[in-house]
Amino acid sequence: MENKIDFKLPETVVSEALTAVNTALTVLKPYLIALSPAERRSLPKMNDGTQPFVQKCLEYCESDPQFVPPYLSAEGFTDDMDAWSQLMSIFRPVQQLCSNLDDTTMEAGSESYMAALSYYNSVKQAAKMDIPGAKPIYDDLKKRFSENGPKKSEPAEN
Repeated sequence: MENKIDFKLPETVVSEALTAVNTALTVLKPYLIALSPAERRSLPKMNDGTQPFVQKCLEYCESDPQFVPPYLSAEGFTDDMDAWSQLMSIFRPVQQLCSNLDDTTMEAGSESYMAALSYYNSVKQAAKMDIPGAKPIYDDLKKRFSENGPKKSEPAEN
């Protein structure tokens, strides 16, 4: 069993990180929206492939305004693109942070669960060998694997 999580996270680091995250949430809250799943599915998506096209159209709106349709606000277009660019500069490192947090918590959880299974199997063997004190621990822990308890094939949780 490889032990990739071989550290104790100092409480000061946890506190400082939570403060930074909460500060970011507070600062950005007035500018963020929430979309329903249906809204997310229905929106055309901006990505690295569409961004140059959108940028080029914005530049043409500014250089050749005679082609801007009356229902399109060139100023609104500019504001939307500016907001997208600014928010993406924040989103990318946050996305990397989320991915790394997800990987690290998954690994820490997996290592913890494997350690728990090792202990459980040791207690199980001790109970089979009638070692004093093992049976009550085994009886308590085996509930996890009973018919009414969670199944072994449960997906890993973070």
